[in-house]
Amino acid sequence: MTMSKYNQLTASTAAARIAGGRITSEALVRDCLARIKAREDEVHAWAYIDPDYAIEQARHRDRNPTGGLLHGIPVGIKDNIDTEDMPTEYGSKLYPGFRPEKDSATVARLRQQGAVILGKARTTEFACPWPTITRNPHDLNRTPGVSSAGSAAAVADFMVPLANGTQTGGSVIRPASLCGIYGFKASLDGLDRSGIRHLKSSIDTLGLFARSLEDLVLMRAALVQGAPAKLPKPRKKLRIGVARTHVWSNALPETVKMIDEAQKALDAVDVELPAYIPDAMAKFAYVTRYEGVRTTDKHVMERLDEINPWSRDGIIAGQKVTRAEFDAATQSSEAARRVIDGVFEDYDVLITPAATGEAPADLTLIEGGSFNSLWTHMYAPCVTLPLFKGPNGMPVGLQVVGKRGCDAATLAAALWIDAKLK
Repeated sequence: MTMSKYNQLTASTAAARIAGGRITSEALVRDCLARIKAREDEVHAWAYIDPDYAIEQARHRDRNPTGGLLHGIPVGIKDNIDTEDMPTEYGSKLYPGFRPEKDSATVARLRQQGAVILGKARTTEFACPWPTITRNPHDLNRTPGVSSAGSAAAVADFMVPLANGTQTGGSVIRPASLCGIYGFKASLDGLDRSGIRHLKSSIDTLGLFARSLEDLVLMRAALVQGAPAKLPKPRKKLRIGVARTHVWSNALPETVKMIDEAQKALDAVDVELPAYIPDAMAKFAYVTRYEGVRTTDKHVMERLDEINPWSRDGIIAGQKVTRAEFDAATQSSEAARRVIDGVFEDYDVLITPAATGEAPADLTLIEGGSFNSLWTHMYAPCVTLPLFKGPNGMPVGLQVVGKRGCDAATLAAALWIDAKLK
């Protein structure tokens, strides 16, 4: 008997087939669950899965068509985002089996658009850079990235067509690159962040994962407008800049090669970012640590000795950051954003690395998003295009960066670039 393998469909294709009565949500969900059963013991992408409940949701969708853009499509939810009908443990042993009272806004919106909430994708503790047990589906000895590790790995391994994540430094764009899938990080408020626990309000941003760029457009449309996406049409020849940034020395040879090839193919020009930027980024920690302390539950503060060293040290350091230091860092950051906004007067988008290179073959490595933090801090929408390979055959992603607030235009430009480079 030949398996249907509906789990290998993109969300866009699956949604069209469900709407046309050619497949059912239940059949799609069952194939996703079969893939999870076959691979989860190796990949460790999920913090919570209830197969019976997933099938129950799918059957309900099949009986009750909603017309939502994601009707019947299974979605993975990062385990730092609240779900009222599933545990949300924030990647921490301090919240075993914790049941939130209600969904975060983004989960509620997914349900309204007909999605099946397949389960909770594994995250690092409190979405920090401290590694978790999730493995890269392309090579189990390599990292999938952090902190949206489970979301990226689950999509890359055909366990689910769509998943969401959050990014403080590089936790959407970098895992997408390392796992060889498409990733989208919104502008700061480009996607509704309401109801996300432990959220650092001036920096933490929502993002999406998929195996096609069209799927990212579909999922964003479901979350933002609830109607088919109408992206702005890019000009015939995009003005593309190459931003190697102040951390270019971190780029590995495969990344240097990728940027050189992309620059030539796209006829892009070098952009020298203002000298002011590194100084603003040097104060980045003041913002994250100050807000991190103030969004940490009393429950956690009383048990710091039980959490990972990275989070514990950050909380302790954050307690020493003064309001004056935080305000100064915030003012410096906003000044830098205005400078970056000015750069986009001459360019439609910038291209830059999505990660330093291939996924490191070190599962204990704590590696920050050196090519991501700047754009997160600048509130810029970003897209990972998984179009290149490194010396070990592992994915190397190109990052497309747009002007803050111009999420739709950035996705439109990414579609143009994606087609140009394929």
